[in-house]
Amino acid sequence: MTMTALVAPTVADYEASADLAALLVRTTQDDALSVSAETLRLSCKCAHCTRARFDGRFPATFPGIAITEIGDLGYGLNISFSDGHNRGIYPKPYLLSLAGR
Repeated sequence: MTMTALVAPTVADYEASADLAALLVRTTQDDALSVSAETLRLSCKCAHCTRARFDGRFPATFPGIAITEIGDLGYGLNISFSDGHNRGIYPKPYLLSLAGR
């Protein structure tokens, strides 16, 4: 009997879109996905954003937000935004879930 292991897809490659308004992701299964910068910013789980949500100070939208830098930490991406926020770390499975995968 042959056993085949199912391996969940993960992020194989990434880049900001030309207009910096989205993160473009390619998975290990060669899927091309996109997550808007606003969705990423609204989905940040860093301590600062979590506290702002708890205190009712977190914005409902981030119109015109852009990705300014992407750092690869191996297990996830550290994404910086045009509003100066740079604390968010997005684990790769979380990024795929934000992209609807």
